[in-house]
Amino acid sequence: MAALALSWRTVWPYVLGTAVVAGLGGAGVWLWRAHRRERAGDAAWRVAEERRARELSMAAVDALSWQEFETYVAQLCVRDGCTEVHVSGRSGDLGADVVGRLPDGKRLVVQCKHYAPERSVGSGDMQKFVGTARPEHHADVALYVTTGRAFTRDAQGLALRNDIFAMHRDLLGSWVKGATLQSLLPLNGSGGGTGRRPRKP
Repeated sequence: MAALALSWRTVWPYVLGTAVVAGLGGAGVWLWRAHRRERAGDAAWRVAEERRARELSMAAVDALSWQEFETYVAQLCVRDGCTEVHVSGRSGDLGADVVGRLPDGKRLVVQCKHYAPERSVGSGDMQKFVGTARPEHHADVALYVTTGRAFTRDAQGLALRNDIFAMHRDLLGSWVKGATLQSLLPLNGSGGGTGRRPRKP
């Protein structure tokens, strides 16, 4: 018994140290996992808040008339450094609702469609713009912007094949919130639910 007691007195600090280290290690892992969960939750919350903020802004855009929407898009172009911007504001404009020049001097032609949020742009609408943007209006950059949720697969395919930049509701929401037109153009319809990958600029 004496030998056992002596042995325990010798060993117990090591046993205690091992237990403390194990406990600290377990606590560290738990804290690390909790931190990761918190960061993931925070990231998801931020994404949700950004989408909500865009929708709050888009609610005001939805309340515009189609004429006011064209003027608003022109104002966004001017905000982003475009020059010589003007709104057609008339029937028979052949798809050129807004015309101007990008900061690099390229001619910009914009087709604006003020649609209900749940509506998609179909291939018929896109075909009309494809047929006029460059042949009639000599666009260097052709932009089709809509308040609708997406472009149909056929419309998106036409846009990609003909270098038409398709800006659906989500991308428009980002533009409204301060993203520049130049930063959004390369995205060309991505995220609109069509499943198609945008062509690289």
